[in-house]
Amino acid sequence: MAAPTTALHRRRLVLLCLFLGRLWKTKASQIHFSVPEEIEIGYIVGNISKDLGLEPRELEERGVRIVTRGRTQLFALKARSGSLVTAGRIDREELCAQRARCLVNFKVLVEDRVQLYGIEIEVIDINDNAPKFQAENLVVKINEIAAPGTRYPLPEAVDPDVGMNSLQSYQLSPNRHFSLDVHTGDRGTLSPELVLERTLDREEEATHRLVLIASDGADPRRSSTAHILVTVLDTNDNAPVFAQQTYRMKVPENVSPGTRLLTVRASDPDEGVNGEVAYKFWKISEKQSPLFQLNENTGEIATAKGLDYEERAFYEMEIQAEDGGGLKGWTKVLISVEDVNDNRPEVMVTSLFSPVLENILPGTVIAFLNVHDRDSGKNGQIVCYINDNLPFRLEKSIDNYYRLVTWKYLDREEISVYNITVMVSDLGAPPLSVETYITLLVADINDNPPTFPHASYSAYIPENNPKGASLFSVTAHDPDSGNNAQVTYSLNQDTIQGTPLSSYVSINSDTGMLYALCTFDYEQFQDLQLLVTASDSGNPPLCSNVSLSLFVLDQNDNAPEILYPAHPTDGSTGVELAPRSAEPGYLVTKVVAVDRDSGQNAWLSYRLLKASEPGLFAVGLHTGEVRTARALLDRDALKQSLVVAVQDHGQPPLSATVTLTVAVADSIPDVLADLDSMKAPGDPDASGLTLYLVVAVAAVSCVFLAFVIVLLALRLRRWHASRLLPAVGGDLVGVGASPFVGVDGVQAFLKTYSHEVSLTADSRESHVIFPQPNYADTLLSQESCEIKDYLLKSTEFHECKDEAAPVQ
Repeated sequence: MAAPTTALHRRRLVLLCLFLGRLWKTKASQIHFSVPEEIEIGYIVGNISKDLGLEPRELEERGVRIVTRGRTQLFALKARSGSLVTAGRIDREELCAQRARCLVNFKVLVEDRVQLYGIEIEVIDINDNAPKFQAENLVVKINEIAAPGTRYPLPEAVDPDVGMNSLQSYQLSPNRHFSLDVHTGDRGTLSPELVLERTLDREEEATHRLVLIASDGADPRRSSTAHILVTVLDTNDNAPVFAQQTYRMKVPENVSPGTRLLTVRASDPDEGVNGEVAYKFWKISEKQSPLFQLNENTGEIATAKGLDYEERAFYEMEIQAEDGGGLKGWTKVLISVEDVNDNRPEVMVTSLFSPVLENILPGTVIAFLNVHDRDSGKNGQIVCYINDNLPFRLEKSIDNYYRLVTWKYLDREEISVYNITVMVSDLGAPPLSVETYITLLVADINDNPPTFPHASYSAYIPENNPKGASLFSVTAHDPDSGNNAQVTYSLNQDTIQGTPLSSYVSINSDTGMLYALCTFDYEQFQDLQLLVTASDSGNPPLCSNVSLSLFVLDQNDNAPEILYPAHPTDGSTGVELAPRSAEPGYLVTKVVAVDRDSGQNAWLSYRLLKASEPGLFAVGLHTGEVRTARALLDRDALKQSLVVAVQDHGQPPLSATVTLTVAVADSIPDVLADLDSMKAPGDPDASGLTLYLVVAVAAVSCVFLAFVIVLLALRLRRWHASRLLPAVGGDLVGVGASPFVGVDGVQAFLKTYSHEVSLTADSRESHVIFPQPNYADTLLSQESCEIKDYLLKSTEFHECKDEAAPVQ
């Protein structure tokens, strides 16, 4: 049994320690100061940095500041010294009226700690106000038959100070008929009364002048005076008497001005003027007097202005009734103002931490709010809430302060700006509510790497591309913002066939565009495998990779290459043998060719382009096999020349040709016996053409020789005529120049031409070549010297003619 009891005591002790610690923490967060009222601005109230455990320089760094609600700023923080100083006029009477202790409360917020500290400053009263009578001159009417001991209330002086600085005593100037009696009320108020000591005689002395002095208890004392004129009246038997000694009533604060509150009634049994009663305010404060009005004839009390429960909830006044004979009666009127729900709650955002990082932990304070309702009771009770679909919640702090905190993680990429509506409602009937709006910006952190839309990319590039050509573009998206979303691109270092990748392609680091640094050759490599890296500019940077395959497309840039028959290296001509007894379809040889391209660009077709004996041989379209198309005849020449074209199917197609020499013989010795005849030209058309050319050259030479002879004769005749003219010149007879064919024309005429036609597989046009034969130069070589000499002479002749022309 002892063990459970001991455990229970320990548990209670722990709970007590926690409670005391919590209580001590609450008290520790409340900082107390005191300051006298009416002190000069800049007066040092206390060292706030010391109480907060901070160095003065840390106040600004940590964001320490005062938060208040709608009141004139009375205090300020000095950041350099860490002191709390006065910032405005401090009037205790204005702040706290007649309350015994005047406390000014506000909060100090330490932003980096996100903590509020309560500051309580007690304003010490000084004797800055003297007691003051509502009226400095007072008339008191007393009937001459009044008995000694009769008391007459006198007006009270008001001193807004408290304690010994407030009203402490009254004194009456010496007089043998009157004395002063002061009694203390329930609330400690001093009420002076004038006491009649001896019977008055109007015929002996109709008036008496008295002085009433009100003094406070300070040192030095302050006082004020009221002059009392006592008038002695004739006989008046009865004084007015109120129906009630105290009138009480409750009135709602929202009554309109001019509303009748109550009626006080006093009766006087006398007749005539002595029975007529007049009412007036006897005791009422200076601030209350403008709020109420009293009908002096009926005693009806009404509101002169609107009442406000939040300014004052209770009013106390005394009404005096006086008849025509000067007798008086008094009564008290107590008015309680009832609160109505006429004030909406007030919300003030005292501190907002915006923007906030998106990675802040749940429970982080976002803002401090101060809520207040000037009403009381349920009308002043406040409910504060926000929408449930937000990642925030409101928590009660100290007094009327609330904290707006996060309750889950934020994500800027989902929501970058929160518009938070704080709704505040009181519990009045009907309830009044107000809304305030808080805009919270979420700051970005680098929590997202750049991402590519696809896991991999493929691009196709034709070979033989120009250097610097754009190949492909990759784009990565980063949902962050600012530098965290600024993406740069790079290529991973790699080698292709021993050459660095950077020699082939490059990438624009800003746009992700890839460029070719060289001309790609499909025959060298068919694809490039790249790894593109996208990195952001955050700290630290995040990156992601994507694979890119660049496929090189083949272009028809290689002509077919003939492997067989190979071109002899010794200048001889290869000969294929075809027996004369070969049947149609006999395989003579096979042309073998390859194309370095691929696909259709490497698909080859063979065709016979030229043959010395058309129709004798045929070439396989796809095989390149040369076969006999018919049986060989005796008249077929021993030497057959074939031109075979090999063409690919690219666009445009490329081709190559090979010349085959086929010897038609049954055996090798037959071929060797006719080698000499194979070397001689066997084209009879060529021999006939040569004959025609020789005849043409001879004819042209004869014409030219005749032309030269005629020209020489004319030259000699002119020279002979010039010798017969007198030495002293007369008119020279001009001889017109005969037109003749120049040397260039003669050479052009003498030239002969032969042509060779080369056809392509898919072309309808021929390419004609006109070479200059060697024998033309041989025929003209003997005459070229004579022509040149003659042309020189002819030139001289024309020059002489041109010089003689002006003489004529």
